[in-house]
Amino acid sequence: MDSPRHVLLFFFFFFLVPTCFSNECLCSNQTSSNSYYYSSSSSSLQDEIVELANRASMLKWMKRIRREIHEHPEVAYEEFNTSALIRHELDQLGVSYQWPVANTGVVAKIGSGDPPFVALRADMDALPIQELVDWEHKSKVDGKMHACAHDAHVAMLLGAAKILQEMKDKLLATVILIFQPAEERGTGARDIIAEKVLEDVAAVFGLHLVPEYPLGVVASRPGEFLAGCGSFKANINGKGGACLDPVLAASTSVISLQNIVSRETDPLDSQVLSVAMVNAGSSLDIIPDSATIGGTYRAFSRKSFYWLKKRIEEVIIAQAEVHRCSAEVIFNGDEHPTIPPTRNDERIYEVVREVSGMIVGKENTEVAPVFTGSEDFAFYLEKVPGAFVLVGMRNDETGSIHPAHSPYYVVDEDALPIGAALHAAFALSFHSYSTNSYI
Repeated sequence: MDSPRHVLLFFFFFFLVPTCFSNECLCSNQTSSNSYYYSSSSSSLQDEIVELANRASMLKWMKRIRREIHEHPEVAYEEFNTSALIRHELDQLGVSYQWPVANTGVVAKIGSGDPPFVALRADMDALPIQELVDWEHKSKVDGKMHACAHDAHVAMLLGAAKILQEMKDKLLATVILIFQPAEERGTGARDIIAEKVLEDVAAVFGLHLVPEYPLGVVASRPGEFLAGCGSFKANINGKGGACLDPVLAASTSVISLQNIVSRETDPLDSQVLSVAMVNAGSSLDIIPDSATIGGTYRAFSRKSFYWLKKRIEEVIIAQAEVHRCSAEVIFNGDEHPTIPPTRNDERIYEVVREVSGMIVGKENTEVAPVFTGSEDFAFYLEKVPGAFVLVGMRNDETGSIHPAHSPYYVVDEDALPIGAALHAAFALSFHSYSTNSYI
């Protein structure tokens, strides 16, 4: 989630919620402080999901997968070994899949092939970060690290696949398992969609481990959740010898851009626009032929996000014309793609809220605030209804306290059964929810 281009700012704004495991949520059993179980009067379906997710053999298996991926991190579109590991495990489970999808991605299918179709997604790429955590399974690749829990996301979705295979007789939907490349680059989801993976899909679900919520807490919200993030670069062309000054045009463009948010937007509709780069000539006494400016913008609503993009282009081109220059505004570059806002479907959110309550207890499901971080899961949500949730893993004892993209980032592996159970429970419960007032 979020690269250095669209950093996970929201992790710094989470509320810390006290960990409170009751008899109606996942809690430590008497034989191991590292396993969880669900003990309540809820349906046998929930009991079976959680029992399977928390078997000692399951946890050991997910840890092995996560650690193997962690030791051999691969950045965007280089996830060849990660993909091979996923395919091997799916073969062992007897799960059919398609590969390659979006270069290195894997798309698996469990169920009869009949509707409804439900998609579950895990991202699988690492970051260009040098790991500074000293532990047995430290990254063996210099300058690369899983510092955003994608290794754990893969392990949890494989865990869900194992649960769903064992419970196929109770599965009333066809489940599409998406192992997605290049989330950190912000292009993986878009490439998956381009290969028609979401055709006929009725709902999509995704999650992200976060260290700012305690272990066992699940947080999300209906509607607007994470900000859209975009960048722009404008090339302003003049003619130095004719005194068509691109520096002056660039300067007035910068000033005018700052007025968009302060003078043209609703103060209750949070938006950000920042110019962070200005380049022009190299001589002190010669007007250059061109100047370049660039920056970033964010907004929570899709309408505001795309309006802001439109106004950036209009303002720069108009200011260039005032000074008899021309301008070209470039969005969605390869290094800085445009990622839309993450907006949860209200109806699917209600399904997820109920499912989360089954797994961790209602007292451990939180309504999250909106955050300025971005996530390319938003591309799926523009195509089909769905929901994205945050799964807490903060634990001082295991060192799971550092924000994503930190070289000291540590995953608390006790969260693996929770994520696997959430994925599986959503898929197994969706059909029953889709026949009632939620959908």
